[in-house]
Amino acid sequence: MERKFPNLSKPIQIGNVYFRNRMFGAPMGGTDITKDCTIGPKTKAFYENRAKGGAATVTVSELVVHPKTEASHMFHLDLQTVDSLASFTYTADAIRRHGAIPSVELSHSGQYAGTYLVDKDKKESISQWGPSPGTRPDGREVKELTHDLIQEIVESYGEKAALAKKAGFEMVMVHGGHGWLINQFLSPYFNQRTDEYGGSLENRVRFAKEVLECIRKSVGPGFPIEFRMSGSELFEGGYDLAEGVKIAQLLEDKIDLLHVSAGTYQRGFGITHPSMFLPHGPNVYLAEEIKKHVSIPVATVGALNDPAMMEEIIASGKADVVEMARALLADPELPKKVMTNQDDKIIHCLRCFVCMAERAVTSTRRCTVNPVIGREMDGMEIQPALKKKKVLIAGAGPGGLQAAITAAKRGHEVILCEKNDEVGGILIGEQAIPFKYEMYQLGVTLGKLAVEEGVDIRLNTAVDKAYAEKEQADVIIVAAGSSPIVPPIKGLNGGNVIIVNDYHHKKDQVKESVAVLGGGLAGCEIAIHFAREGKEVSLIEMNGELAPDANIRHRPLMLQEIEKCGIQVYKNHKGMEVTNDGVICQNEEGKEVLIKGRTVVCALGQKPRRDVVDELVDCAPIVKTIGDCIKASTITTAVYQGHHAALDI
Repeated sequence: MERKFPNLSKPIQIGNVYFRNRMFGAPMGGTDITKDCTIGPKTKAFYENRAKGGAATVTVSELVVHPKTEASHMFHLDLQTVDSLASFTYTADAIRRHGAIPSVELSHSGQYAGTYLVDKDKKESISQWGPSPGTRPDGREVKELTHDLIQEIVESYGEKAALAKKAGFEMVMVHGGHGWLINQFLSPYFNQRTDEYGGSLENRVRFAKEVLECIRKSVGPGFPIEFRMSGSELFEGGYDLAEGVKIAQLLEDKIDLLHVSAGTYQRGFGITHPSMFLPHGPNVYLAEEIKKHVSIPVATVGALNDPAMMEEIIASGKADVVEMARALLADPELPKKVMTNQDDKIIHCLRCFVCMAERAVTSTRRCTVNPVIGREMDGMEIQPALKKKKVLIAGAGPGGLQAAITAAKRGHEVILCEKNDEVGGILIGEQAIPFKYEMYQLGVTLGKLAVEEGVDIRLNTAVDKAYAEKEQADVIIVAAGSSPIVPPIKGLNGGNVIIVNDYHHKKDQVKESVAVLGGGLAGCEIAIHFAREGKEVSLIEMNGELAPDANIRHRPLMLQEIEKCGIQVYKNHKGMEVTNDGVICQNEEGKEVLIKGRTVVCALGQKPRRDVVDELVDCAPIVKTIGDCIKASTITTAVYQGHHAALDI
């Protein structure tokens, strides 16, 4: 077979272990952690699901090596806790039986210990330890690690690595980046020690060396040790790429794979986990430069989900391995699709941060485009239907498309009707905003998958009562979506006004100054787009906050981008009238002010298309409603409801 991506598909030997391709599953936290900090059954299923998809490795995140000084949020491994070793053993086995190499991340958060503890009382009661004493930005005291504690922690890395090997893991990843403890020792910003662990670079690297030497002694020769580091800390006072190269050189004889990431979690979340506002693969240059100076294999990570880009990275020698986390949540079968030349069927990660926001807020895991993630044990597998039924779906947005795919996979006869001339629904408009293009691409890909499953897609076809009664379907799924809210503001129907949903049709009509009316998610993001195009942008919001419903990971980065782009923000300003010069608003003092903009974009939200629901409610024995036609919500909600509606038939 001639593979489309031969370098990406090529096996690699690291240590004494062979990996089936160059696509590695980077660590990403599981979905349930027991009160004893063991791996719960849902987490085991979560990792197994990624192994089934063809990744060369699946890395369990994070094994807390020294609970005494960390008391952190993730997994512990010891011989005293019932089911601790067993839970790791079952997880390693679940990964390995699908051909992936099970790996586990060994971690210590140092002064950020307990950051993500759900138990806030416990969080407040624990001590934070770091290389040097000080005070965190949030006011928490940081205690300096003593020599005795340093040696305890070093030994605990070795103990945990040995136990992981005993459990069946065939590689370990040592987390030495992102502002956690090892990185804190490496960093001149965090490390102010004056003993043998501080000062010169050789001293700052000492702790990492001792950790890696202890692990090697515990696991023996040939057992792969992967070391994750930040190629550069990317903030003032931290180490730069030149020093990152030297760190790599000082450690390379202790490790088998150097995993080059970027930044620090606490000072650059959107860099360490690149947001949609950054290009894909923004941190590859760090791995590329470091690889020139070391003789061991190098991995790169960060916003990688395009096989062509990943193939080029390896073919050109920028890295030997590409690692993915979010991309394998969106589509666990991405590696398998790459290996079988089916890259056009990949469901791409949107970089929307729903996965990481859910983790922080509810300690669970969710993915916008993959309804199964985090719920692998909830009976969501697609099983053949006992009786084939005729299913009519009204609306080919993300919810309708997902419902059609799932229903067709179950063996039903599926007719998917769309009143417009292409599928995708509200996602169609995202094609005009470069950093949201993958949302548009999602609709296109789901459409392809629906056709492949035999769905009868009928474009330019609105489903009304007469049409539904003519089709005589057993089940109707109403996925009619929403329509833009256009309140009766004087002038809002003028020629200088563009409804945000229609922007992709009217790009050429936008003038050099723009007033965006509505500071919700859509308004904020299109304002950023206009500012990036060099336009003068004003963003008007009647309430006191911008996009309060945006998830807690995406929103701060979006607000930073608004500030960076120089967008003029007018909060507590109510639009009263649109003129040729802009929007006349009432400010919080009750005064009228003109906010200038030769083009006005209306982004005042969406309302459910309840009229379609009401018309079709009695047109089949079973009528289901999903997505925005129930309540204007998110892509996540639409996809989940579409999948479940089809499972319930």
